Amino acid sequence: MNCFSTAALTALLATALTSQAPQLKQGPLIGHADSSSVHVWARASAAGTYVIKAQGITDTESQFEATASAKPDNDFCMVFEVQGMSADSHYRYRIETAAGQLVCGGDDYVLRTAPATDANGSVRVMFGSCCYEDEGTGDTWKRVAVEKPDTVVLLGDTPYINNTQIKQQRRRYAEFAGFAPMANLLRTTSWYGTWDDHDFGDNDTDGRMRGKANSRQAFLEYHANPSYGDGQNGIYTKFRRGPIEVFVLDTRTFAATEPSPFLRHHASLLGNKQWKWLLKGLTESTAPVKVIACGMIWNEATRPNKQDHWGSYPHERSALFHEIGRNKITGVVLVGGDIHRSRVVRHATKKAAGYDIIELISSPMHHSIIKAANAPHPGLIKDMGEPHTFLLIDAAQQDGKVTSVRARFVNDEGTEHFAIDLIK
Repeated sequence: MNCFSTAALTALLATALTSQAPQLKQGPLIGHADSSSVHVWARASAAGTYVIKAQGITDTESQFEATASAKPDNDFCMVFEVQGMSADSHYRYRIETAAGQLVCGGDDYVLRTAPATDANGSVRVMFGSCCYEDEGTGDTWKRVAVEKPDTVVLLGDTPYINNTQIKQQRRRYAEFAGFAPMANLLRTTSWYGTWDDHDFGDNDTDGRMRGKANSRQAFLEYHANPSYGDGQNGIYTKFRRGPIEVFVLDTRTFAATEPSPFLRHHASLLGNKQWKWLLKGLTESTAPVKVIACGMIWNEATRPNKQDHWGSYPHERSALFHEIGRNKITGVVLVGGDIHRSRVVRHATKKAAGYDIIELISSPMHHSIIKAANAPHPGLIKDMGEPHTFLLIDAAQQDGKVTSVRARFVNDEGTEHFAIDLIK
């Protein structure tokens, strides 16, 4: 019998209801996905061991299981790591207790593995920042769902927390994970996250923030990224989706806490370990498109007196550009958020990097625009003071060659404010 048949699920659900099986408080949400595995996050209502069961939609003989434990000391959060699956394949899944009681499942519980990195076809990655849990942001998430991204990257202020107390961190992450318009999409679409200032701790803060260990603990509990910094500090990570490799930076944990590896007597933004990780990853990457994403913007053109950007660490930004040139690293694109405006900036890096590098700023998904952030910059291509906006990057490849890479800024109504081809 097909273990995912309607009759079987109905019977399991009836058993769960009569036996008062634990339910999920939030989730499930799909986290990291590669060509053979998928991480699934969920938060249970009670401690215990839980089992996820996945079955191929077209190949029903393909069945996989993974277990995870919900405990009070991880706020009942779980990450299931389902492994051994086929590339670019869809699987229907459900979660049960260890005793076999159904916790959740149904026809709309579907996960998908990533395509092989060299597979022909196209991929779509969505980037967004600055989210509320209100009607307008909900409409934005509904539009994201219409655009059908292969994966979602949240750049920070997702959610707004403004506190490093563990109780407050967990409460806000739980509320955010339960926001229905987003949760409905992420139940079937993989997502990755980093933080910016308001989810790390407070406005425009850096690594000297007291209580940042609490922030990291809550972040790890409520995300399903493939890795988190060096395993002990930070939350930086990376993933590959077709021709795009995304390096998701942590521009908070180490900022102003140690000397820069590039200029004596100046503070570092990323910290020595993260710098080594990034440069090694960029140098070894075989991806035609290398997106370096973080919460803050990469230039200094924003509202007056704001110093919370890469422009406050010009020696490190310059070092990155020179390393790109010295190692002949092609296809780099910068992505940021934070400033409540969406912008496109061309950095004059041809001499240092070998080509001019484009920066894409996507903010906000909520309604609040900062007019004063429309600051002049010599490389400014486009400024958009538009609420409820997100960024899509589409890349296509054929027979090992990238045929197109296009970035588009879209709002909750589906209006395309601006588009730019990143390769000609």
